[in-house]
Amino acid sequence: MTHPKEHAFSSQSECFHCLESIPLGFIQTVEYDNQAQPVCCIGCQAVAESIISSGMTDYYKFRTTAAGKVQELIPEQLLMFKSYDDDDIQEDFIHHSGELSEVLLSVEGISCAACAWLIEKQLLSLGHITRVDVNTSTHRAMILWDKSQLKLSTIIEALARIGYKAYPFQPDVEEAQKQQVAKSYVRRLGVAGIMTMQVMMFAFALYFDMFSDMEDDFEQYFRWISFVLASPVILYSALPFLTSAIRALKVKQLNMDLPVSLAIFGAYIASTWATVFNTGEVYFESICMFTFLLLLGKYLEFRARLKASEFTSNLQKLLPLTARIVDNFQEQIIAAKKLKLKDIILIKPGEIIPADGVVIEGETTVDESMMTGEHQAVTKEINTQVYAGTTNHDGLVKISVNQLGTHTLINQIVSLQNKALTSRPKLAEITDKVAQWFVAVLLVVAGFTATYWYGIDPQHAFWITISVLVATCPCALSLAIPTALTCSVANLTKKGLLIKKAHVLETLTKIDSFAFDKTGTLTEGCFTIKKSHYLDNRYDENTILALASGLEFHSQHPIAKAFNFDTSSLEPLTDVTIETGFGIKGLYQGQDIAIGKNGWFNALELPVQVVLYINEKPIAAFELEDKIRDRAQQLISFLKDKNLNTHLLTGDPSQAGPDLAKKLSLDDVQTGCSPAQKQDYVANIIKQNHVVAMVGDGVNDSPVFNTAHLSIAMESGADISKNTADVVLLNSDLSSIEHLIKISHKTRCIVKQNLALSLAYNGSILPLAAMGMVQPWMAVIGMSASSIIVITNSLRLLKP
Repeated sequence: MTHPKEHAFSSQSECFHCLESIPLGFIQTVEYDNQAQPVCCIGCQAVAESIISSGMTDYYKFRTTAAGKVQELIPEQLLMFKSYDDDDIQEDFIHHSGELSEVLLSVEGISCAACAWLIEKQLLSLGHITRVDVNTSTHRAMILWDKSQLKLSTIIEALARIGYKAYPFQPDVEEAQKQQVAKSYVRRLGVAGIMTMQVMMFAFALYFDMFSDMEDDFEQYFRWISFVLASPVILYSALPFLTSAIRALKVKQLNMDLPVSLAIFGAYIASTWATVFNTGEVYFESICMFTFLLLLGKYLEFRARLKASEFTSNLQKLLPLTARIVDNFQEQIIAAKKLKLKDIILIKPGEIIPADGVVIEGETTVDESMMTGEHQAVTKEINTQVYAGTTNHDGLVKISVNQLGTHTLINQIVSLQNKALTSRPKLAEITDKVAQWFVAVLLVVAGFTATYWYGIDPQHAFWITISVLVATCPCALSLAIPTALTCSVANLTKKGLLIKKAHVLETLTKIDSFAFDKTGTLTEGCFTIKKSHYLDNRYDENTILALASGLEFHSQHPIAKAFNFDTSSLEPLTDVTIETGFGIKGLYQGQDIAIGKNGWFNALELPVQVVLYINEKPIAAFELEDKIRDRAQQLISFLKDKNLNTHLLTGDPSQAGPDLAKKLSLDDVQTGCSPAQKQDYVANIIKQNHVVAMVGDGVNDSPVFNTAHLSIAMESGADISKNTADVVLLNSDLSSIEHLIKISHKTRCIVKQNLALSLAYNGSILPLAAMGMVQPWMAVIGMSASSIIVITNSLRLLKP
């Protein structure tokens, strides 16, 4: 008899296994429950037969969604599976538990509990596997097995044969630590919750005189039971509060855990004293509930902060474990960490690039959205740069590795972002100091409160003091700024904005003037020669263009790309040097040759940007043209609407600068500027009490970047760790500056809200607690709620 659920999943027009339509003319079946069931392809037929022959037909009875369509395994996939058996590769994701090995696999295609059951049954049937745990929410499977008897590739292949694509999951060290912290929270919460319920049971009985007819010895007996049940809560669940407070005291600091520890352990010691000497009141149920609520608040706070910082940790997970290296026309899959500089890697469609490199063969498009926030595919051809962690779309390319490990762009982004987050702005330092002084004042107030109430109402004095210590703990104040900064930086990184300095968001809200470089900033920096002027008949056109190209080969300036002519007829140039702000010079056949801006040696009355000199005499001049960036006008209009001043500083002495300034409606333009002159101009603006941001290419503009209050660089493809800018636009999109300004103002607004909320709470709760109007449980909820509200408010910055 067919199970009722099967009728919902099978018909003659649907595949029995994956429920997709059966192609016209394809006739294949599998035998199930004495009936021929149609399938849509050979892959689904093979998987269904494997499931049925293995005695796992219950899968089809209890599944709640369709199985994924199965593709036949090809030799290329089998080769990739085999690579996971390499010991060097396994070091990154396999852990050892005695003689057994443990691996966490990411499994694609898990859709319901039946999938988990099928995977567990299929793997356990292989033998030599001790345990399989499948998590249907995270789509991961933890496997414990004997590696010496069963290869990992066999396990992954077995999953592939039943329609599940699996590959090792490699959490980074930071994520592993966060997982340990999360597990620790859950364990401590579990102990606190279970024991609190037990202690409260006895406490309620005592409160309502349920044992009034019993002898006093029984009441003392229940006190001892409460003491035994409460001790694990205090000595295990609440221990992190005490150890944190002790660590702070050792370095002569007062932290937020100190008043909490005094409250918890003070109440525990007092209750223990009352139990041992059979005198006074005990408060085991209160401190257990108090600890549970505190831990619950801390755990919710931890989860919220984890969400705020997850983007950075996710970046490094994009890096693949393996790479396909090409050596003597032979392909070999090796561990990505074993790659060396100048290795040749083959990247196939759909694969993730394992290292930074330059394309040496082929053409493709690459998804760089994980770094730039721009989802439009980027074309990559010979001599273009590709980055680790980006995804190759549709082409087959070979790249030569030029950056590895910490030097790759993705790792630089993570490193610089972490550095920016750990460097605290001045306001955060001030609030930290305020919080420390607040704790000191709190301890003094708690002391006065205890003294006052012991003189009036000794029975309630202790708990009123506890309420003061807990309710007014300035946790929300200490979280007000760090959580907002973490969320805003995560938001900006998603949009392709790399924040390198901690002061950026604070300074941006004060900026009233923007100065822009022209070439490669407001323009695209993709120059072409519009017109050539040959000034000396002794040199033919080919020689002139070859000399210009030979010199510009040594430059990283965008103009150099316009001079890409044949230099094979030239003898090697010698003594080539770059004169910053002017151009490049060298020796050729005993003569001094140079190429640079008009007016370096002799100014020409021509609308040219570049002049070629021999022995300081101009022999050729070139008119160049460059396209204005698409979003330049939009950005300048936005700045104008915000009443911000705009300046153009360019080294180009031609009319191109004034023409651009007129098109974009800039307030001022300075042409023919050397780096020193740009620096002087910005310094003069600053002397007029303006706060200036400089936007440039990040390399040639280093001097003026150091002078401006804030510097923003377009991504230049160079080592961004050497870039002196405070902010780097990884997508070179000027509209990102608009987003940066909006987020900075929103961050300031949310920081003010957080500070106001935390200060208002602490300022109002302190007198109420001191007057005995706040119960201990209310104090715990109030302190936890204030912290959670501050964090939740900061999470609004994660929205696009």
